[in-house]
This record gives sequence, C-alpha cells and structure tokens, in this order.
Amino acid sequence: MSALPHTPHRRERRKHERPGELLQAALELFVEKGFAATKVEEVALRAGVSKGTLFLYYASKEELFKAVIQANLNPHFIAWDQEFEQFQGNTPEMLRYGLCSWWERIGNTLAGGLTKLVFSESKNFPEVAAYYREHVVATGQALLQKVLQRGIDRGEFQAVDVKMASLSLMSAMMFVLMWRHAMSGCDQGPDFDPQNFLMAHLETVLRGLSVPATNKTKGSHENQ
Repeated sequence: MSALPHTPHRRERRKHERPGELLQAALELFVEKGFAATKVEEVALRAGVSKGTLFLYYASKEELFKAVIQANLNPHFIAWDQEFEQFQGNTPEMLRYGLCSWWERIGNTLAGGLTKLVFSESKNFPEVAAYYREHVVATGQALLQKVLQRGIDRGEFQAVDVKMASLSLMSAMMFVLMWRHAMSGCDQGPDFDPQNFLMAHLETVLRGLSVPATNKTKGSHENQ
C-alpha cells in the first residue's frame, strides 16, 4: 500500500505564508500612515504575528521597507525588460504599451503609494530614499532610456538626449502618482483620467521625438 502524499499542516502552511503576509501588511500601513508613523508592532498585529516573529524575517523597519520594494516593484522591471526584448512593434507602440502596463501594474495599485511616501519622508529617512532611488527610479529610468535608444537606432526618433527624454516621461508618471495618493481628497474633476493623461503626455513627447517625414524621404534618396 503506497504512502499518502504529505499534506502540510496548517501551522506549516502558515509559516510558509508569513513573509508574504508581513509584506502585505507593511505595504498597506506604509501607504496609509507613512514610514515614520508606522510601527513594527502594527505591522505584526495586522499580519497576525508577534513583533518578535516579524524580526525573525526582517531585522529593522528599513529592511522591511526594502523587502516591500523587492516584492511589489522590482519584479515588474524584470518582466518589462524581458517583454521589451521580445517586442515586435515599433518603438512608439512600445512606449505606449510600457506606460499603460506601468499604470495597470503599479500606478493604479496600492504599491503606487510608495512613491508619495518616499517623496514626503526622504529627508528624515535618507537610507529609505537612497534605496528607492537606486532600485526603482534608476532602474525605471535605465529601462526607458533603453527603449528610447532603440527608437533612435531604428531611425524612428531623433538623436535626443535619452536621459532628459526619459525624465520627461517619468515626470508624468510621478505626477499621476502624487495626484492619486497625495491629493486624493481634492476634486480631480470628471475630465482627469490618469491613463489618458499619460497617453496625452506621451503623444506630446513623440511629436517632438519623431523624425519628420521630409527628413526620412531625404535620407532615403541620399542612400540610393
């Protein structure tokens, strides 16, 4: 008679799920209250564990914040990098896809509130701000620069400063995050839709980036 497959006990399953539960509780509280106002005891209580148990997984509140970033933001950058490598469309289409998917995966989620947290508390918590800058801002900017350079290399964009162009796109992304999380109590008006705003900003940028049709025609004649 064959042995029955092992089924983890509830306590074993609970232990396995604990890191994710702690990170979810931390994300919720960080966005709701801010970094300074959130106490580790509150995170532990919301996750249903003791403070001592929390410290078994995360040595400090700063380490907990870093883990929240790693769990909620970093995987998306890895996924986008892979998706862009396989993208078959033109570069303007790639940028439209990138901004739309960023809004769906981050901007319009609870994790988008981490940006407001960093902006408002960076002076008092430089370690938190430095980690966010290195692992979120710099990573996102590098990815945008890579996409913009693709457009230049393919003759779709003018040879602009990709660093400055990427900052222009990121400024719109930061704006909608701050509007959503820092000004949530203000009347945004019926005409304000964050995703429509992002697309409108992108189209404005693209009109400045795209190589004029006359230049393309001239270049093709010179190469004949």
